[in-house]
Amino acid sequence: MNVALPVIVFAPALAALALFAVPKEDRWVTRFVSLAGASVSLVGSILVAITYDVDAGGLQLAWGIPLVPALGIRLDLAVDGWGVALLLLTGIIIFAAVLASFTVQRRDQEFFVYLLVLVSGVFGVFVAQDLLVFFLFYEIAVLPMYLLIGIWGSSHAVTEDGPFRYVWKVLDIGGREYAAMKLTLMLLMGSAAILVGIFWLYLESETGSFNLAALEHATYSRSTQLIVFPLFWLGFGTLAGVFPFHTWSPDGHASAPTAVSMLHAGVLMKLGA
Repeated sequence: MNVALPVIVFAPALAALALFAVPKEDRWVTRFVSLAGASVSLVGSILVAITYDVDAGGLQLAWGIPLVPALGIRLDLAVDGWGVALLLLTGIIIFAAVLASFTVQRRDQEFFVYLLVLVSGVFGVFVAQDLLVFFLFYEIAVLPMYLLIGIWGSSHAVTEDGPFRYVWKVLDIGGREYAAMKLTLMLLMGSAAILVGIFWLYLESETGSFNLAALEHATYSRSTQLIVFPLFWLGFGTLAGVFPFHTWSPDGHASAPTAVSMLHAGVLMKLGA
């Protein structure tokens, strides 16, 4: 059983855990541990790209363990051609993002913890073969955005005169807290739609499993298809920035720290695609 994929996925999360043992005043140790976690994932992604058999195609380098056997929930990881490209892209971006974050001074240890947890979720989304585990990784990738933008973001509050200037001021439109809250609320509404769709498929399929291959080959009624497709379109379309659910993205980009903006533009919006 190949362990390359779990190493790529969990190396940043383990680095984040290791940061709790680092004294906050040891800022260079914090940066070294964070860069080490990102480096392991980058090197692993390069090795996966070299190892992947392009001629054979399909899912390769499979690894898995049971999580909740009674419900058919497993931590199954595998990668296809698209996944290889996205792993490599994410590995490069997180390595560069950690380097770009060396200038963070305020609560820097917490910043790196949230950043590393976020990227573990991104890696997991690209290789998860269990739909519920896929959703969990998806949420792990999205939720730290609120803290990263709300605490370390920049504010660009609207200051123009006009009849709505009082409303703009009260809502802090353009501020980092406004951007973080708007992003989180819109993405959580999308996540709720995705979760409903996932359990609808699980119950309708009668496979007793969240495995993507098993769900793919199940038979679904027309009514289920007409309900689940809009739920998934709403959920993933919101993260992908599909009109009219895109309005969180400009605020998020403008207010996000450099590293988060890199991940946002480079890989996070691709989770919805």
